[in-house]
Amino acid sequence: MAKYRVQNPATGEIVETFESATDAQIEQTLTAADTVYREWRERSVQERAVVIKRVAEIFEERKDELAHLIAVEMGKSLAESIDEVEFARDIIEYYAVHGPALITDSEIPSTIPGKAVIEHLPIGTLVGVMPWNFPYYQVARFAAPNLLLGNSIILKHADICARSALTIQEIMEQAGVPVGGYQNVFASHDQIATMIADPRVQGVSLTGSERAGAIIGAQAGTHLKKAVLELGGIDPMVVLDSDDVAAVAADAWGFRTYNGGQVCNSNKRLIVMADIYDEFVAELKKLATGLVPGDQLTLAEGEYAPLSTRTAAETVHAQVQQAVAEGATLEVGGVLSDGPAAYYSPAVLTGVPRDSASYGEEIFGPVATVYKVHSDEEALELANDCALGLGGSVFSTDEARATRVASRLEVGMAHVNIIAAEAAELPFGGVKRSGFGREMGPLGIGEFSNKRLFFTAK
Repeated sequence: MAKYRVQNPATGEIVETFESATDAQIEQTLTAADTVYREWRERSVQERAVVIKRVAEIFEERKDELAHLIAVEMGKSLAESIDEVEFARDIIEYYAVHGPALITDSEIPSTIPGKAVIEHLPIGTLVGVMPWNFPYYQVARFAAPNLLLGNSIILKHADICARSALTIQEIMEQAGVPVGGYQNVFASHDQIATMIADPRVQGVSLTGSERAGAIIGAQAGTHLKKAVLELGGIDPMVVLDSDDVAAVAADAWGFRTYNGGQVCNSNKRLIVMADIYDEFVAELKKLATGLVPGDQLTLAEGEYAPLSTRTAAETVHAQVQQAVAEGATLEVGGVLSDGPAAYYSPAVLTGVPRDSASYGEEIFGPVATVYKVHSDEEALELANDCALGLGGSVFSTDEARATRVASRLEVGMAHVNIIAAEAAELPFGGVKRSGFGREMGPLGIGEFSNKRLFFTAK
């Protein structure tokens, strides 16, 4: 099978295939990126902002086309695909509008006579390694701030997102990014390593698995390159109490099954107080019952879309079966479709033993895993008993109570009475084995900048 391809996960049909890059093409890509960087960085930030603003406008103009591409590529429903294009547009526009102010020179006090200024300068060509679950959003939050800053971008996308990956480059160039300033490459793992090692590359950003992050992080460290790693999550959603259990359960289910559950910061562990646990699980089971596979391009109420690939669906199925073998209960759902399609029916899983291998595994699919607790301290201990630390949330009718628990979550993003606050201006990232660095908001533009001290003596 061709490595880079468009393969509809609803049918298994390979729609289109693409040639992988040659080593000579990788060298040409590096040369072009470095050449353009030296010109692009000399333009004023206002000039670059005009170009980035145009990228956002084209995303809006081509929204339906862009949404259709990723729905076919990775199985996202058309409605969710449009949501993603709009979010990517908003992130790009945020940096076009607010980016210049975020990187304005700032003077700091100095005990040495003179003027001390902190500048925000580009550092060079960056390599991005992006995943398939949000083909536009992931690229937007990496590329938009860095292009605005003056860096150039080489983007290696997931092998099933080839057509949308090429279309992003097309839009960048259509908007006025110089040819070579943003380049998509159908690269191999070895070629990624070659690029990271190349002195013309100054940083690498990866969104992906812990395993991929460890590999890319090691390569970046070997060659003394800055890295941003956004890795997995098994985010806790702690429900301490509720005056409307059905509503909280519906929110939990909606977020857990969004994008087929293939979301890094999805609420993968639902930690529920004992006095409302049975009602909460019953509500989840209602929501999971009677669902049927549907075409992601015409998805109707009561239907679910495929996962990204048959392999992804089989992996989720195997994880759930392992959890059951270790003592968990599959309450509802969890049916893997026959044939080449990538359908896996949304599931509710309870009773995963704390001492099982499954307990520490991230399930990247539509599986709501529920735990029962009897106190705030027990809820917090369970929430933090995890090698990962992306996000987390705490729900209670008593905001002060929820705040006390949420303030002690070992995560990069803590929330009270909302599962995940997501907007262009809000930073995203984790701690522990969920990686390091931040994307989006005022922090995202600072990861690959030279925060240079410029001192003039008096």
